[in-house]
Amino acid sequence: MSVTYTNRKGRTYYLCQGVTKAGKPRYYFATAVKGNGVEGIPEGYVISESVNGVVSLAKDIPSLILEREINVVKKAVQKHPQAKNYRVSVKSDRIEIYEHVGPKWITEYVPFGIGCKPRRTLARDRERAWAIHTRHAFYRGG
Repeated sequence: MSVTYTNRKGRTYYLCQGVTKAGKPRYYFATAVKGNGVEGIPEGYVISESVNGVVSLAKDIPSLILEREINVVKKAVQKHPQAKNYRVSVKSDRIEIYEHVGPKWITEYVPFGIGCKPRRTLARDRERAWAIHTRHAFYRGG
């Protein structure tokens, strides 16, 4: 069975292996098994997910940043009034904070408080809108 990974948007990816022109193995993730499925993660590699949900196989580089420092930054971002609009990403030598770019699905496209729908229907609409927002959100660094 191939290595699988489900990203934060709920999409499942399979680790596949191809060959470069030089004859070296090339690893990539696809939504369906292509070529040769890989049974395990190659030694020295880890599965990486970008802030936008792109899944890849990256070399395992030790982080210069302590776990405690990462937690301090994450807690500070969580305290922000609009915390859902930000993502924290840790690279080997830095911590990056990304901000959501694009329309605010929740406030612009869902008719809240119109009064023509029961309260529980409005709550369901908010949940659906948030699911769409998180699935299609795009984040960029500053």
